Amino acid sequence: MTSDVPADKKPDDKKPSARKTAEPPPYAMRHIYGPRPVASLVPGLVRPAFRRRAPATAQVLADWPVIVGPSMAAETVPRKLFAGTLAIGCSGPMALELQHLSSQLMARINNHLGRVVVTRLRFVQEGAPVAAEKPQPRPQAVAEARDAVASLPPGDLRDALERLGRVVLTRKPG
Repeated sequence: MTSDVPADKKPDDKKPSARKTAEPPPYAMRHIYGPRPVASLVPGLVRPAFRRRAPATAQVLADWPVIVGPSMAAETVPRKLFAGTLAIGCSGPMALELQHLSSQLMARINNHLGRVVVTRLRFVQEGAPVAAEKPQPRPQAVAEARDAVASLPPGDLRDALERLGRVVLTRKPG
């Protein structure tokens, strides 16, 4: 009786498992005798944020006025970038204009990002974005800010610090 098992292998030898144990990535290795490098902590911290919002999406949202220009940025808002489709919130008439400019708009976005990320645009009709109203400084905040910088010599620095003080003291509750 002959078997099909090679002579150098015995029939009772175990097969190597199909699943290999993966070595942990270098940033996950523990440093027993000292502090861990900060760079080893970064991937664990940013991975959850990037899962929620990809870097390209975050960059488009942050740089929207630079990409499309201030006049168009005042009328439009990028909403979502998913699978190459960028959803843009805008009013009805603006959606029509953007549809005509879609090829130039996609080219500008992709040039800004440095690679082809947006392959399609989708326009979501909504009301025009309303700019948040700046709160008026309270008279008490104006007086407190003026008193805080009274000892400084007159000039640009004093004026800038007084404006900063007004903003900070206006936001301060009661």
